[in-house]
Amino acid sequence: MGVNYVLLVSRQGKVRLAKWFTTLAPKEKSKIVKDVTQLVLARRARLCNFLEYRDTKLVYRRYASLFFIAGIDTTDNELITLEIIHRYVEILDQYFGNVCELDLIFNFQKAYFVLDELLLAGEMQEPSKKAVLRVMGQQDIIEENENAERGWGDVNIESVARSLQLYAQEARQSFGV
Repeated sequence: MGVNYVLLVSRQGKVRLAKWFTTLAPKEKSKIVKDVTQLVLARRARLCNFLEYRDTKLVYRRYASLFFIAGIDTTDNELITLEIIHRYVEILDQYFGNVCELDLIFNFQKAYFVLDELLLAGEMQEPSKKAVLRVMGQQDIIEENENAERGWGDVNIESVARSLQLYAQEARQSFGV
């Protein structure tokens, strides 16, 4: 089936993002989060990034102070899942410009949007980083325009500048400049 769930957990055990691709009861979800967090945080850095948990495999990788954890079926390929995690981190890094935990705390909706562009029903939807970043840039522009129309304060210049930089970078790469 692919990825059953994605968790982003800090070294202190705080869940920063939880995306579920299977239907589970809230109690079951909280039990999985608790168990998986304890399992992953208790492991030493030099151990394998794959481990068994109930009827699933856990694939995780630590980036700075965050653990990116994916729960997959036992028949799925761990290395592909590790690449999906890495692709997600690369996209977040390009989108936020050297992403950190605070970016994910204060802009959690953007982290979910990126994940939604990357994965659909637990399967890789869009492998192209450029395509995901282009959609995110377009989404930012639409959001900024809606906020400006509603009179919700000034347009976020940083967000618009980031979008323009992404478009300029993409244009340069397209034309080989």
